[in-house]
Amino acid sequence: MTGIESVTYLASALLAILVSIIFTKLIAPRLKKAGITGKDENKTDAPEIPEMGGLAIVAGFSAGLLLAIFIHSFFDLEVNLVYLLAAVITIHTIAFIGVVDDLLSIPQWLKAILPLFAAMPLVALKAATNTAMVIPFIGAVDFGILYILVLVPLAIAVCSNLTNMLAGFNGMESGMGVVIFGTLSIVAISNHSYEMAILSLSMMGALLGFMAFNFYPAKIFPGDVGNLTIGVAVASVVIIGNLESAGVILMVPYIIDFFIKAKNKFPHTYQEVKGGKLYPKDGNVKGLVHVVMKRFGGISERNLVLFFIGLEGVFAIIVLVMYLRV
Repeated sequence: MTGIESVTYLASALLAILVSIIFTKLIAPRLKKAGITGKDENKTDAPEIPEMGGLAIVAGFSAGLLLAIFIHSFFDLEVNLVYLLAAVITIHTIAFIGVVDDLLSIPQWLKAILPLFAAMPLVALKAATNTAMVIPFIGAVDFGILYILVLVPLAIAVCSNLTNMLAGFNGMESGMGVVIFGTLSIVAISNHSYEMAILSLSMMGALLGFMAFNFYPAKIFPGDVGNLTIGVAVASVVIIGNLESAGVILMVPYIIDFFIKAKNKFPHTYQEVKGGKLYPKDGNVKGLVHVVMKRFGGISERNLVLFFIGLEGVFAIIVLVMYLRV
C-alpha cells in the first residue's frame, strides 16, 4: 500500500465521520421541529425522537467518497471511477427510496421490489466486466447471465430489506454496520481492492459519526433512509470487490432474523418494558431479538444492542480468518 493510498483511506474515513457528526447536529432539531419523529417504543415514557437521521449517514458517506475521487484526480491513485460511480448511484437510489418511505410510507411489497431497479448500474458494470463469484473452498464460479440478471439485483433488494428488518433499537443498526464495514475495509485493503476499501471506509466513518448520537439513549433514529442504505452499501461493496460470499457471512444474523419473521408472517416485533428490561410481548417470539430476550429472561436495551454488535463481531472474525491476506 502506497503513501497516497494510506492518506486517501484515512482522509476519507475522517471526513465521513466529521460530516456525519455535523450533519446529524444540524438536522436533528430541524427534523423534530418539522414533526418527522418516531416513538422510542422501548422506553417506558415512549419519547418522540427525530427520525430520518440516515440522511447524515448518506451525507458522510458521500463526502468521504467524493474526497477519494478528488484525490484520484490530482494524484496517481489506482482507482476505477466507473466502479465507484456505479456503486454510489445504486446506494443513492436506495437512499432516495428510503426518504420517500419515511415521508410517505411505501407499501412493503413495493419496497421489496423497487431495489431491483436500483441495481441496474451494478448489473451493467458486472455485465461488462466479471460474472464470476468466489465461493469458499471452491474458487471462482462463473454464473454468467444468471449472476447479472438474478443474483446482483437480488443481493441489492435482499440486503437493503434485511437491514431494515433487524432494527428498531438504539444503536443496533449503526453499531452492527460499523462492525460490518470495518471488517470489509480490512479485507479490502489486504486484498488490494481500492474501490471496495474507499466505499467501506467512507460508510464506516459515516456510521461512526452517526453512532455518537444514535447509541443508547438515542437522540436520533436512522429511519428507513439509514437502514436501507446500510444494506445496499453492504451488497454494493462486496459486489464491487467480488467478495459476495463474505457479505453473506456478515449478513447471517439478518438472515436468521428474516426466517424467524417469515415463519410468523412478518409481524411487527412488539416487546414490553418491565423493570428496565425488554421482554417479548405476551412471550411470543417473532424475531431474533425476541429469541435473545427470552434466552436471557429479559434484557436491557443497551445490553441487547451490545449483544448483537458482539454477535456481528463473531461473523466478522470468521470473515477475517477466511479472507484476510497477510
